[in-house]
Amino acid sequence: MSAPAEHSPAPTGGGPSRRALLAMKRQSRRPSRLGVPAGATPKPDRVFEEDAGFAGLLKRAWQQAVQAPDLRTAVDTLLTLGGHVPADIQLRALRTADEAALKVLCGLSWRPGEQHDGPAAGTGEEPAFLGELGLTTSGRIVVRVPSQGPLASREQLVGGSLRVPWSGQDLLDYRSELERATARLAEAAADCRAWLASAGPAGRSGVLEQLKEAALRTAPFVLYQEDKQYTNFRDRNTVTGKTLWPGHPDCSLSSLQGLPLPLWSDNDAVMVVCLTLLVRSAGFGRIEEANGTQLSLDHIALLLERTRRNYNSALDGHALPPAASARVEDLEALAGALREKRQQVAKSVQLYREIHGALMHKIERVAAPYGEGARLREEALCARLREQLPLSGATLEELGAEVEASPGWLTQPHGSFGTGLESLVYEAVSASAQAFRADFAMSRGIRSLPRLIQALRAQDWAEITEWGITDFFCCVVPLPEARTYFAGSTAQLADTAWAMSSRMQYNSWHFIAGNLPKVPEVTARDHFVPPTIPDIAFYSDQHHHGHVANRVRFSIRSPQAVEVLDRAFNGFMDLRLLRCEGPPFDEQDVLAAHRTSAFVARATSSAARLVAEGKGIEVTSFDSAWHWATIAEAEAAEAAAP
Repeated sequence: MSAPAEHSPAPTGGGPSRRALLAMKRQSRRPSRLGVPAGATPKPDRVFEEDAGFAGLLKRAWQQAVQAPDLRTAVDTLLTLGGHVPADIQLRALRTADEAALKVLCGLSWRPGEQHDGPAAGTGEEPAFLGELGLTTSGRIVVRVPSQGPLASREQLVGGSLRVPWSGQDLLDYRSELERATARLAEAAADCRAWLASAGPAGRSGVLEQLKEAALRTAPFVLYQEDKQYTNFRDRNTVTGKTLWPGHPDCSLSSLQGLPLPLWSDNDAVMVVCLTLLVRSAGFGRIEEANGTQLSLDHIALLLERTRRNYNSALDGHALPPAASARVEDLEALAGALREKRQQVAKSVQLYREIHGALMHKIERVAAPYGEGARLREEALCARLREQLPLSGATLEELGAEVEASPGWLTQPHGSFGTGLESLVYEAVSASAQAFRADFAMSRGIRSLPRLIQALRAQDWAEITEWGITDFFCCVVPLPEARTYFAGSTAQLADTAWAMSSRMQYNSWHFIAGNLPKVPEVTARDHFVPPTIPDIAFYSDQHHHGHVANRVRFSIRSPQAVEVLDRAFNGFMDLRLLRCEGPPFDEQDVLAAHRTSAFVARATSSAARLVAEGKGIEVTSFDSAWHWATIAEAEAAEAAAP
């Protein structure tokens, strides 16, 4: 199996002509079709079912609920989407009336101390009211309660509805529960309005500007305030995001600019206050920890209290006290204290986020100590690195210290690579795939450190923002066995690895601007706030089209900062581990992966210092042709060997 040339040869007498350059741009970059015009195939290589990903998951969960023997089992199935998410996320997504109904009918509640045994089986009496239970296409449970019409008339349902009988006692209990909940809701809305009023017009404008920036620079979120949805996700955007620019009249945040507070809806007032509390507790990233749930003061209070307990468990002494109440003033004080405490916690323990892909919900965790599982991973990694690199340390810390003390070989050819840095990146990624039994492992970075350093010295921020994704690289190494997920084809495996590589190049491009001064060229450039802590994801093959296509089910992402000219570039590189099937990764895997990415980041920082002193390092590997040669050709050659 031979690889076609990735680039057309330059004509004699100089560089490529304009016509030749345009022809190259029109060529496919897919490893199996290098040199072939893009879009020339009569049909797509892989065709997926219409309900692949999230739609299919919802369909299966609904079918399982329909077959459940009783209401409580059906509701439990829908709350977890068939075992794919924690139930409390969906409980906190319920509207006030639906929350009251499920508490009465099933004894379910996310509120501490309010769960109880569900009512006994029916007595055979005629129901006093016949309601419904449904699942929406956004993944939320909905309930038809008294005084409402059929669910299908106002909701987009996955597959019809289940009839739910209510007894006379259920109606009495529901009425009492709803009265309490409605009063609580009204009190919270009044509290939010009072806080916004005290901020004054200028203060409210500042809050809205910050939240628009948060929505623009944050990964997708879907949030609710009763019936109203707030999202920056895909074509249903209601706040600033990919389809609504800041200031767009359809953006829920922009539409409030300059609007007198009495004209704000209660939904919008509560939404603005809740998002502000989240941001003040940990920056923009905290918003994703409310993903898929209702924005209410009670929910924010629960999230902040959970965080407070986690931080207090990580540090001895100086424990933060709980908020005095769920009023805005008290939650604001706790949010500010948590932001300060987080900086202390991050210095002594490892924070990471747990991601539940079906609802894009994130939960911040405090990791347990580095244990036996992580040490075994590290030992396997170090053994491989000692074999392949001029290093002798027993731990990743020792190996990193060796590189830092004697980094000269990073600029010299090593093995089959033009530089030792490229060799180190490849060996670390390859060793990770083996040690973690990851179907794919990868690490990304920038191709030209000299070019970056030159731009930094000139403070040419516009130059950096103009670079494209091909100015970055990502080395992807799959396990050979991973081809079983791609029709047993090494060509498909190579194509998949390159698709991942290309996407990770985009991520490097997307994050780098977030490390630069907020000059006009930087703020105008699309970018996210660079990640700073690792995460572990479950069932990521739901929403992201690339994850669905490439079967990215379980993953670890470990971002690291790299120091260039005494400037820390957060999210400059990362290590990612993926599994298409099988068991998910665990917390000890996260800890070992984070030490591995720190080793690569330390080496990259050492390389940057060499470049600052006048050395040259250009990463030329890890392009499309390289992935073809190392995956498809290498395996074909191994199979043909006697």
